[in-house]
Amino acid sequence: MRPDLFEAPDYYQLDDLLTEEHLLVRDAARQWVKRDVSPIIEEYAQKAEFPTQILKGLADIGAFGPYIPEEYGGAGLDQISYGLIMQEIERGDSGVRSTASVQSSLVMYPIFAYGSEEQKKKYLPKLATGEFMGCFGLTEPDHGSNPGGMTTNFKDKGDHYLLNGAKLWISNSPFADIAIVWAKNEEGRIHGLIVERGMEGFSTPETHNKWSLRASATGELIFDNVKVPKENLLPGKNGLGAPLGCLDSARYGIAWGAIGAAMDCYDTALRYAKERVQFGKPIAAFQLQQKKLAEMVTEITKAQLLAFRLGQLKNEGRATTAQISMAKRNNVEMAITIAREARQILGGMGITGEYPVMRHMMNLESVLTYEGTHDIHLLITGADITGHQAFK
Repeated sequence: MRPDLFEAPDYYQLDDLLTEEHLLVRDAARQWVKRDVSPIIEEYAQKAEFPTQILKGLADIGAFGPYIPEEYGGAGLDQISYGLIMQEIERGDSGVRSTASVQSSLVMYPIFAYGSEEQKKKYLPKLATGEFMGCFGLTEPDHGSNPGGMTTNFKDKGDHYLLNGAKLWISNSPFADIAIVWAKNEEGRIHGLIVERGMEGFSTPETHNKWSLRASATGELIFDNVKVPKENLLPGKNGLGAPLGCLDSARYGIAWGAIGAAMDCYDTALRYAKERVQFGKPIAAFQLQQKKLAEMVTEITKAQLLAFRLGQLKNEGRATTAQISMAKRNNVEMAITIAREARQILGGMGITGEYPVMRHMMNLESVLTYEGTHDIHLLITGADITGHQAFK
């Protein structure tokens, strides 16, 4: 394993715009990734296993629900702090960031935003410490970009609900203690239910044979006549807007996280280009390599500015779904393009696990698709600016 010498590019001195708290939070996450993630992540990606021993570290750096108020066990941080933590974790690995994103935005957020006071007190403190891990059940085998077509359903049986159906491509499902499951009631209205591991008829088979997010645990959620207590229904919001509100928070985190993956690829490529000598000089001295590197740092800088401004809008409660879609789509595309260019700069070494570039590239193929595909986010922007929806 090569030492982690990562230095983050900050071409426009964006650090000057961050508060002292932002810098402390980011640097703590950065040091943790260098110490606890970088030395092991290639091994875990190669063997397609999630390193569960890092869960406590993720909790310690505030990666689980950083913006959840302290009274419920969160850190009470702002949205830019959340973004910076996601950036640093994804600099380590997209799959590890997925684990933190799901826990924060797709499990803790809906309980905080839509849950009862009893649900908040019961689950949020344990989720914040990682004692409980959660997952989010929206996508189904036949319903991805069209989640409103879901067939998972529950029926009112008097003293409980009876839940049936299946969810697919669920991060954290193989080891999750609870699942936030979106299902239709008898009138066809979508509601959120908290399903706990151990409920009879509830199983979480793991998805194997992935070429992407290999160090992340992905699986299914199967519900076969699962009895769910009535107090496990999220009472605060229903309809498709409820799960989509959670996805806004998660997609915002991805917009920051993708920058981390891009920065790692850029830093690796720049370092390699300075050291690799061909034709009597470092390849960094050749025009085409400089073109690649200059374009990389330009695109990273633009993405940093986009994410920072979006964070300000999130803090003010003014960020729109369409603005979040634009940032998610742009920054992930930026990151995957940089990963591909970095791989070329590294030549044959770029495909090996000795460097992180190929792992980032494979991971980003999933990030490009999940939580709103690349194309759907484009059409969300299109609908916003034209007033016409093209995907219905």
